[in-house]
Amino acid sequence: MLKVGDVAPEFILPDENGNDISLTKLLHESAVILYFYPADFTPGCTKEACAIRDMHDEILSVGLSVIGVSPQDGESHRRFKDEHDLPFTLVCDTEKVAIRMYDADGPLGFGVRRITYLVNQGQKIQAATQANLLIGQHTEFIKKAVMLRETAGIKVRSASD
Repeated sequence: MLKVGDVAPEFILPDENGNDISLTKLLHESAVILYFYPADFTPGCTKEACAIRDMHDEILSVGLSVIGVSPQDGESHRRFKDEHDLPFTLVCDTEKVAIRMYDADGPLGFGVRRITYLVNQGQKIQAATQANLLIGQHTEFIKKAVMLRETAGIKVRSASD
């Protein structure tokens, strides 16, 4: 796992619709919650994605965006997003390029470790957590990131304001 203070490696990978997603381009708009997960439609990954979905408005309200990364293709990601009404981007890393750069490759190259990073707009890892089975640890990590940004007075206006 990358450490706090490390530069977050740049990647350009397709999203669920085939559009190229660049970390540096995303960081021009907001800090990013970048989460790596093993696979669409598995029980743990579905639970994690739905938990992030359920707090997505809070995440946006403090100027953060969310990007999920796993090795499935665009078709799988589109079905996963549609079935669970996920409002954030899913990146297709079929060759595990970003997965390896972010030390999220599973033991001996099998699978993907469940890791969540908070990447600030300076492209530095601000915080990180890894828990392959404890999905709630990732949810708590994101809640804490939101709370710390609220405490720091970071609040953006929502579309309904």
